[in-house]
Amino acid sequence: MSDAAPDRTGTCYRHPDRPSYVLCQRCGRTICGECQTPAPVGVICPECMREQRASAPRTKPAVLTRARAAAGRGAPVVTYTLIGITLAVFLLQLVPGLALTDRLLYAGVYSIPGNLEPWRMLTSVFVHSTGLIFHVLLNMYTLWIFGQLLEGLLGRWRFLALYLISGLGGSIGVLWLSDPRVGVVGASGAIFGLMGAFLVIQRRLGGQTTQLFVLLGINLVIGFIPGFNVAWQAHLGGLVVGALLGFIFVETRQRSRQALQVWLLAAVVVVLLLLGLRFFVFPVF
Repeated sequence: MSDAAPDRTGTCYRHPDRPSYVLCQRCGRTICGECQTPAPVGVICPECMREQRASAPRTKPAVLTRARAAAGRGAPVVTYTLIGITLAVFLLQLVPGLALTDRLLYAGVYSIPGNLEPWRMLTSVFVHSTGLIFHVLLNMYTLWIFGQLLEGLLGRWRFLALYLISGLGGSIGVLWLSDPRVGVVGASGAIFGLMGAFLVIQRRLGGQTTQLFVLLGINLVIGFIPGFNVAWQAHLGGLVVGALLGFIFVETRQRSRQALQVWLLAAVVVVLLLLGLRFFVFPVF
């Protein structure tokens, strides 16, 4: 283990200009996406990795493990995986007879007692309109931009949690704010969650947020323009949930508050699930 004192200032100890909340699991120093090497649990820094390799038995070189670690070091693999899954699903949507869109889309009617299919709240994030390829391409391009930024900043599992919980928040927005008979598809709720989280984190770290405010404003306004057929309810739900998660990540980034972070994320999920019981409490109208 390295003798250097743990650095938990919120920036990478090797790249002071790069903010990060990810800590080396061995020495506790803060490391950015470029400096992270996947370990059985969490990630480790370059110095700890060097010491681990030096102490490893010479008779059993982990060539394959090292190759995978080198290939994955700093790469936003969760972002690439989400994009790959979404595009693969889109291609399957085009196959006649599968009716994949109808099987995976979400509408409030699927949260009504006797017609429950709650998994659609998440599966709808991975399907898009087949009549407009621009829909999926724009969403994946936005995911690629913000995914690279946030995955390196938060770490892979936090980023994945942010994406999926924001997508759930988007579906909750649809459930409460739109006609339950109207189905919705698309990753927009999750992506608005990424933008909301990034906005909160940037402001907390003192970064520029003007351009992001403009981008968010334009996208929200488009959702209210007649004829665009955009589910602004999903945008709003994802944005609110993503901003809340961004605030949680910022305020619990110290290692001593990691357990609190997990509990708060779990609490958000529980609240969203309770909100998903809308039609168990209120009649359909």
